[in-house]
Amino acid sequence: MMNAVPHEEQQDLPARVNDVEIGLAAIEAERGNHADEPDPALAARRTLVVHELLRQRAVALDLLAPDAELDDSALDTLLERELRVPEATREDGERYYTQHAKRFVRNELVYASHILFAITDRVPLALLRQKAEETLRELQQAPDTFEALARQFSNCPSAGVGGSLGQLTRGDTVPEFESALFDCADIGVLPRLVRTRFGFHLVRVDQRVPGNPVPYDEVSGEIARFLSERVRHKAIQQYVSILASEATLENAALEAATSPLVQ
Repeated sequence: MMNAVPHEEQQDLPARVNDVEIGLAAIEAERGNHADEPDPALAARRTLVVHELLRQRAVALDLLAPDAELDDSALDTLLERELRVPEATREDGERYYTQHAKRFVRNELVYASHILFAITDRVPLALLRQKAEETLRELQQAPDTFEALARQFSNCPSAGVGGSLGQLTRGDTVPEFESALFDCADIGVLPRLVRTRFGFHLVRVDQRVPGNPVPYDEVSGEIARFLSERVRHKAIQQYVSILASEATLENAALEAATSPLVQ
């Protein structure tokens, strides 16, 4: 059972998992491990709550002493005992390959440029997004001003060359940016901001060079590992949700979690 205190108010309160309190000092210390998250404090709170749920379950199963910390070995033992994770079949792999054919291409290239509005402590996120959106609207009206606006606004070293990132292949950039570049066929200024851990990007695709499909047998092992990890991750999410539903939680922030498992 969880309380219904709004998230903005939870940040000033300790969390509680059954009879164990997670203090603000611990949450603040954990916050540094989540600097790339949109809300590091919320992510830190969620992480510690999930960790405590798992620790208490391990204690209940006599895998840990009541006052012991949950280390990787104990966590692995707990999950091995409690989880039942189905293995991905060849049919699953072939289906994934067919549905995501664009990801399994060799020598695919994109020539792109960007303008980065970087996240900093000095500028509120809402104002940064607003400025990025205003600049995007300007670009949509006058695409030929891209280089000038990159030199004026971009917080990336590429600003000095008008935002040009040159030739890119899959794996050269963070996943969010890669998806925006490669998972569509657009040329020119992309119609929406691209959000990454670094900030908001205005992106222009200058040229695309199609690649060659990679045969399924060459990537079947990679796909099988990915699917197995995805199934395991989903199983752990469900497991944590069950533990949370059976616990008494206060200011836990789990209702906001799309991925409650601690890495």
